Amino acid sequence: MRPEDRDAAYLWDMLDAARTITDFVGETTLAGYLRDRKLQLAVEREVEIIGEAARRLSDAFRESHPEVPWSRIIAQRNVLAHEYGEIRQDRMYLLATVRIPELKRALESLLPPLPGGD
Repeated sequence: MRPEDRDAAYLWDMLDAARTITDFVGETTLAGYLRDRKLQLAVEREVEIIGEAARRLSDAFRESHPEVPWSRIIAQRNVLAHEYGEIRQDRMYLLATVRIPELKRALESLLPPLPGGD
């Protein structure tokens, strides 16, 4: 697989995970989010997927798109994967409701059209 094809696949993975987070959280309030452990764990998992896919993007691609905070995305994945005792759920809610929608828009602008699409 060519590097640009791999990058596109990772971007699609990131977008899928971001869309899933948005769907999961929906109109949930912070109070509702803090009461819903299943939702918290689901969001955490999808954020890990986003970070892992971002980590696997080629350096050249990440360097050519500095408008996306790649290092922060990857760092968040590392916190979730390795420092799970330090997760602040109020910050995860902010990530899910503000940062993830911003990331979705950025990813949509970076993705190539689907093959066979108009």
